[in-house]
Amino acid sequence: MNEWLDKLKPHKTVPVTPWTAKNRWDFGLQRFAILTFGLFIFGLGDSLLIISGLGNAPWSVLAQGISVNSGLSIGVSTLIISALVLALWIPLRERPGLGTISNILIIAFAIDLGIHLFPDPKNFAFELTYVFVGIAMVGIGSALYITCGLGPGPRDGWMTSLHRRTGIPVGRVRLMIELFVLTLGVILGGTAGLGTALFAVFIGYSVALSFGVVSRITRG
Repeated sequence: MNEWLDKLKPHKTVPVTPWTAKNRWDFGLQRFAILTFGLFIFGLGDSLLIISGLGNAPWSVLAQGISVNSGLSIGVSTLIISALVLALWIPLRERPGLGTISNILIIAFAIDLGIHLFPDPKNFAFELTYVFVGIAMVGIGSALYITCGLGPGPRDGWMTSLHRRTGIPVGRVRLMIELFVLTLGVILGGTAGLGTALFAVFIGYSVALSFGVVSRITRG
């Protein structure tokens, strides 16, 4: 029992795994499969929060707001946002990788697929279940794609670049970005609520816990 509890301890850093790349364009079949699976799980998890109706992750609030006003799907709106954020890398001299491009395409596709695939929850208990399962899936997906070492997603790369350029602590940069995106999304008609708050509280632990599981499993 204690052995299993040890495997569930959160990890404080990004672990190095057998599939971690040497550079951002270090393609390998196993590595790309893990990257794709991680991003796909991430997108499906995001779709569960959207379907729950209890409130989306901040970037999905913005994507939903754009979708409401444009008639585009939330997945396509997510893709457009990601491409625009990637353009913000240019003045910051941040370089994308295979994981960056894959992030834009696969997550957007998985969100739209999940929205059509998963049934609408019938009551509050199911809505809340969708939120927590979604948070867990985003955490697992994040751990898998980040440990591939093929480059950050557009949002993460923008965050870390701003941190390096300004000297503002990375946590504060992340908070400012998320608050701005959330506010703009709500103004445009995106859904924010209990699910949004739960995502903000638990997503960090979900990612860290997933890092821990990946680290201990690959360590043997």
